[in-house]
Amino acid sequence: MFNVDKIREDFPILKRTVHGKSLVYFDNAATSQTPQVVIDTIVDYYSNYNANIHRGVHTLSQEATDKYEEARIKIQKHFNAEKAYEIILTSGTTHGINMIASGFASLLKTGDEIIVSALEHHSNIVPWQMLCEKTGAILKVIPMDEDGTLRMDIYHELLTNKTKIVFCNHVSNALGTINPIEEIIHAAHKFGAAVLIDGAQATPHIKPDVQELDVDFYVASAHKLCGPTGVGVLYGKEEWLQKLPPYQGGGEMIETVTFDKTTYAGLPHKFEAGTPNICGGIAFGAAIDYMNSVGFETIASYENELLEYATSKLLNIEGLKIYANNKCKTAVISFNVNDIHPYDIGSILDKLGIAVRTGHHCAQPIMDFYKIPGTIRASFSFYNTKEEIDVLVAGVKRATMMLS
Repeated sequence: MFNVDKIREDFPILKRTVHGKSLVYFDNAATSQTPQVVIDTIVDYYSNYNANIHRGVHTLSQEATDKYEEARIKIQKHFNAEKAYEIILTSGTTHGINMIASGFASLLKTGDEIIVSALEHHSNIVPWQMLCEKTGAILKVIPMDEDGTLRMDIYHELLTNKTKIVFCNHVSNALGTINPIEEIIHAAHKFGAAVLIDGAQATPHIKPDVQELDVDFYVASAHKLCGPTGVGVLYGKEEWLQKLPPYQGGGEMIETVTFDKTTYAGLPHKFEAGTPNICGGIAFGAAIDYMNSVGFETIASYENELLEYATSKLLNIEGLKIYANNKCKTAVISFNVNDIHPYDIGSILDKLGIAVRTGHHCAQPIMDFYKIPGTIRASFSFYNTKEEIDVLVAGVKRATMMLS
């Protein structure tokens, strides 16, 4: 039996107040909160074995190295990558996307085509636009429908023998829509194209199996998974990681260096130049352990219960519109009330101790599609409660009365 009260005890920040009110944290799509076990892991690292890794023969360096590589194996097993060296530790999802976009600059030529979806975060749009400017490749876009789903019929028409890479998010950060990535991957592979999936918003709710998906690249961030900021993962099939050049030059990613020539280290070190976020990587492993101890099926079931409850309650508010209110979504509700600017409602909610996100959520093309300046986004996690949703609903009603 899932006990949310017991789960909440694991998160010290949930005990604090904001403006004299108990914190109601509904900005989980931006970053999740951190359980005590992960905080303890961070403190333990800096208290007991803080040292640089892979380079020292002394005890602290060896201990730190072992913990860091153990975390890599935890992440490998979580995503079911075939090999540990297919797991590249990064500073986050954006870093991983830029690594692949940079690498493809050496593989593309003028007239080649790449495909993105209309539901993307800016971090999965801008790097590819920069790549097109550099290479002369052509960017094509899978359009979206009013209900926040992709036009898959048009996607299949966009695919040609010129398509070299397709990239889309697993889940829309702005709307919560779960995209049909299995179909996207399978169709792209028929044309020999690679596929990158942005899993930043999916991984807190869904446990992806990269081998079953047959995806070429998958990226995610620890801070969405109850881990620390500044660390993430890039999974890449070995064959693709071998094809791509290093993203950065420096220490750790080399085999030999002379002033005449440098040869590169093998995977994963080829893509991990410089001193990494050692503590962050180790804490990422602890966060993975914690999330799996709760169980992703349990998380998905409970969060869906919260989503259905919040949806029904919010829709009782006169003038409230939910965008992409479809059945295939995670626990995210993006909404507006009448013509009130989302920022104004968000500001009042903050005074009531309620944390939501307002604006375009780094997904401006989506807002342009709906012809709105932005939305109020309430995103739920497994440590949230129905009682907190009731507080949100009451807060939205109060804000609406004040601003009407």
